Amino acid sequence: MSGLVRTAHKVLQTCVKNSSLAAGIVSRTQVPVKRDFTRGIWHMSCSKKMDSTSSSSILLHNHSNTCSCGCGLKALHTKGERELVEFLTEEIVAERKSQKVKTLPTEVDGFAVKGDGAEVTLTKQMKDEIVRITFNVNHTVDTEDFADDTQPEKQEFSEMHSKPQFEVDLVRGDTTLGFTCSFLQEPPSTNAEEYNDIFGIDEVTLHKGEWNDKVYAVAGDVLDGYLYDLLMNLLEEKGVSNEFVQKLADFSTAYEHTAYINLLEGISKFTIGK
Repeated sequence: MSGLVRTAHKVLQTCVKNSSLAAGIVSRTQVPVKRDFTRGIWHMSCSKKMDSTSSSSILLHNHSNTCSCGCGLKALHTKGERELVEFLTEEIVAERKSQKVKTLPTEVDGFAVKGDGAEVTLTKQMKDEIVRITFNVNHTVDTEDFADDTQPEKQEFSEMHSKPQFEVDLVRGDTTLGFTCSFLQEPPSTNAEEYNDIFGIDEVTLHKGEWNDKVYAVAGDVLDGYLYDLLMNLLEEKGVSNEFVQKLADFSTAYEHTAYINLLEGISKFTIGK
C-alpha cells in the first residue's frame, strides 16, 4: 500500500472517530486513463480539521465532487491541476469543433508536403531544378481587423490566420537561388484594374552548397524596381504565384491549428500523468 493511500486511510479513520460513525466505506477501483476523462470517486469530508490555506496547496482531500480531471479513482491532483485539465477538456472540444480541415493534405498545388514539428517543407521537382519552400508556423497567427462600419455591439472576433515568412529555394545542381518572402500587411486595393501582390520579396541570395552566414544577401526593398518585378515573375513561373501563396496560407493555418490542439492535448496528458 503506497504512502498516499496510508495517509488517506488515516485521515478517513480520524473523521470516522470524531463523527461517531459506525463504519466508513471507501472503494477504489483502478481504471485506465482515457481521453474521454473517466470520472473517479474520491469523497472525504473532513475539511474542518484541515487548515483552509494549506489544504488548497496539497492533495485534494476535501473533494466533495467527483474528480473529472481524468485521473480515475486516484485523485492525485492539486486544485490548480484539476482546474487546468477541466478547462483544457472543454477547450480541446471547442477547438476541434472549429477545425475546418480535419485531415491535412499531403500535397499543395503540386508541391509535396513534409511536416517536422513546427517546420513545413513543400517540394516540387521540375525539369532541371527543384523548387523548395520552407516555413515555420510558430508565432505566425494573426486576426483580421474589425470592419470600420461594424457596430461595437455587433462586432465578432474574426478567424485566426497563419501567415508565415517563407523561404523559396530554386536549386540547380549545387547552386541555389534563394528568396525570403513574407505576406504584405497592406490591405488589398478595391480597384479592379489594379493588380496587387499579397506577398513580397524580403531578401535574395545566391550560393553554392549549404547556406551560411558568409553568403551575401540583398534586401528586396533596395532592388531596382524593374529587377524586383522580373524576380516576382520568375517566382510565378516556378509556381509561387499569389494564388499559390494564398493556398500556402490556408495550409499553414490548418497546420498551425492542428499543432495547437496537439499542444493542448499534450499539456492535459502531462498534467494527468503525474
